[in-house]
Amino acid sequence: MSWDPAQYAKFTDHRVRPALDLLARVPLDSPASVVDLGCGPGNVTARLAERWPQARITGVDSSSEMLGVAREKFPRVSWEQRELSSWSSAQPLDVLYSNATLHWLEDHARLVPHLFKQVGPGGFMAIQMPRNFGAPSHRIAHDLASSAKWRARLQHLIRPTPVAEPGFYYDLLAPLTKRLEIWETEYIQPLTGERPVLEWIKGTWLRPFLDALAPGDSREFESEYATAAAHAYPRRADGVTIFPFRRLFIVVMR
Repeated sequence: MSWDPAQYAKFTDHRVRPALDLLARVPLDSPASVVDLGCGPGNVTARLAERWPQARITGVDSSSEMLGVAREKFPRVSWEQRELSSWSSAQPLDVLYSNATLHWLEDHARLVPHLFKQVGPGGFMAIQMPRNFGAPSHRIAHDLASSAKWRARLQHLIRPTPVAEPGFYYDLLAPLTKRLEIWETEYIQPLTGERPVLEWIKGTWLRPFLDALAPGDSREFESEYATAAAHAYPRRADGVTIFPFRRLFIVVMR
């Protein structure tokens, strides 16, 4: 799947807020080693570097496009291009931080405990994942991809819900620790501009569908999505579109 850093950055304020909420719950003053797994263009990694200026900060991502932006904007951080599903750390970490990444990876029953093992004693793993996959924004994409017009080219790209309910992660991690926080927040996001829900989701969840289509078909798919999204998320009298978005947070100590 290709990534467009400029498209992803269109709603930076809304995307950064849960990342900072997650960061605020990591109770360490001076970690030595911090990894941002799935760092994207590095905006959040830079916030980690601001909070822990003496730490060795490493941003890891599989996207060369995203890392190209990160390296140019934030040269103080170390950047690594790695396959995230098989990533491991050479040394135990003080903080393993992952914001809005793990929902792209499969087999959380294996993956989440594996990632926790990369953290050293007294260290923390902090994870945030979207859990909005039953919302109209995501159902519309799946309904279109399953329709007679598009199914031959797109139906194979429909994934099962990639993030489990909170109890699943509790059962995975509780036997491994005495300090575990799990919570959910639904952010009520006021979006502005033309077709804002389309513009939001085409930077993330819609990418595989758009990448599978020729440019003309991609624009047609976007138009059909935007029409359906406008009905599901109507623009209010002041021009704002309210876009609720639920996210799952996990902070666990080794």
